[in-house]
Amino acid sequence: MKYALISDIHANLPALDAVLAHIETQGVDATYHLGDLVGYGPWPNETVAAIVERAIPGVAGNYDSTVASGYKHCGCRYEDPRQEELSHQSFEWTLTHTNRATKRVLGALPFRIDLRPLGGHLAGPTLTLVHGNQTLNTVYVTEDRSDDSLDKMASALGARNGDIVAFGHTHKPWERLVNGVRFVNTGSVGRPKDGDWRAGYVLLEIDADTARVEYRHVEYDVDRTAEAIIASALPDEFAHYLRSGGTSLAPV
Repeated sequence: MKYALISDIHANLPALDAVLAHIETQGVDATYHLGDLVGYGPWPNETVAAIVERAIPGVAGNYDSTVASGYKHCGCRYEDPRQEELSHQSFEWTLTHTNRATKRVLGALPFRIDLRPLGGHLAGPTLTLVHGNQTLNTVYVTEDRSDDSLDKMASALGARNGDIVAFGHTHKPWERLVNGVRFVNTGSVGRPKDGDWRAGYVLLEIDADTARVEYRHVEYDVDRTAEAIIASALPDEFAHYLRSGGTSLAPV
């Protein structure tokens, strides 16, 4: 089975459209999203509608859960006080501009999805999809996590030798094999933080013996998104952040 895994779209519709068009050329069997469909970007309703229209299943990100429930904040982590202030502005804007139908979709997303690529009648790997970790979709599983920490995560998820655990939330792609379990962070479609402004996603091909991970980066009309952010009441810094690949809030 060949999967496309997309995560952290964050209401960036041009990035999503470009990635989905690219996926159509890759011969995948199925596409899944790993949450955070909304937040920071200017098209929350349109982004969720595009996911629904294409019947792309997925899990709830922290932004999805908090917007759906009207929580007091997005459950995000901040690098500095300015980013914290901007994050609160983003959350309030998203709450106001997300309609009831979108909130219903976000609120119905499951916390995790377990897939058996070879079917339930054959022994084979399980692919587990979450947004953060096994307990909360607000937990950042970053590349500097120790093998011991990842091993505990695998155990809590019930993952065994040969299984794959895929997640997002950090907006930085990475993978590692720990005691036979492959951990795959998908990066971000709509708000990368790895210095590459292009939309990122993962192709994951699984058979009985191996799991092959390919990271893809797709160019999109980032200026269209940036201009839409600036034209909205969202902070202009979000436009600069996209153009810099998540490295700067200042104009580039």
